[in-house]
Amino acid sequence: MSAVTSLVQNLRNRLNKPTAYQVFDIQLKHRIALSPSLMRFVFSGSDVALMRTLAPDQRVKLFFPSVDGIAPNLPKQGDWRAHIRDLSSEQTPPMRTYTIRDLRVESAELDIDFVLHGETGPASRWALQAEIGDQLQIIAPNGACQEDPGGYEWQPPQGVRTVLLIGDETALPAIAGILEQLAHHPDPPQVQAFVEVPEESDCLPLVCGLNAKVHWLPRASLGKQHGDGMLLAARELASLPPRRRQAQGCAALQELDLDNQRLWERASAKHNDFYAWVAGESTAVMAIRRFFVNECGMDRKGLTFMGYWKLGQSLG
Repeated sequence: MSAVTSLVQNLRNRLNKPTAYQVFDIQLKHRIALSPSLMRFVFSGSDVALMRTLAPDQRVKLFFPSVDGIAPNLPKQGDWRAHIRDLSSEQTPPMRTYTIRDLRVESAELDIDFVLHGETGPASRWALQAEIGDQLQIIAPNGACQEDPGGYEWQPPQGVRTVLLIGDETALPAIAGILEQLAHHPDPPQVQAFVEVPEESDCLPLVCGLNAKVHWLPRASLGKQHGDGMLLAARELASLPPRRRQAQGCAALQELDLDNQRLWERASAKHNDFYAWVAGESTAVMAIRRFFVNECGMDRKGLTFMGYWKLGQSLG
């Protein structure tokens, strides 16, 4: 085979290779009220059977109707980003990140849970007004691609014996999925889960194993502001490993400018009997990160921190 022929063949292989993520069409099949603040949207369509998910905190991108009210219509093949760049601001479909709550490939159904917080943005506005049959588009892992697409952070170390989960309502779908996964583990670790939610009526029944304990922290009942419950869990309620003294000369934890930087740190998958997964409002997650590392001396290799959103900025 000549060099030119080989080059052409490699190019063809690349062009025909399935992408890790792809644009899919979905339509609303059901809406299920979980609580005053939480709504489950069940999507369907033939494209749903082509998706896959690799972890209970698998992230996807949803595209909502544009300012002019037109449903998203991105190309399902090719460069969707280039397509968006060619659209006017009124025609551009807003994009928001969500967690796959459940994917049932056999029945082509996809569950995504929304936090209801008024008409504060295109996603929350759509959630309040959505009708059965409404069309959206989603960027999700492509079932035809065998490579790991990423887009998830739940990767506990092999043999981990203690797991700590802390989050607010935006992290609840992922925490619920993690608890379900651990409930079916043949040798599950001890699990503490602390979930901050708006109201006591938002405390949902979750599937948990015998080794898991869920603690609900409703802001209204506790008289707390957003993020206070997460901090209370980290500082006072959670059973943490014994505090270690920081090694002499150890560099201080680098602070982040949350207005311009995203807090997103993943633990090592090959470390520690203890594993913490913390997600939610960025300022609260940053404070927990500071407490765990600077004050408790915990090893960052066993800690995952994710700032899903920031107070004062639109949730969607």
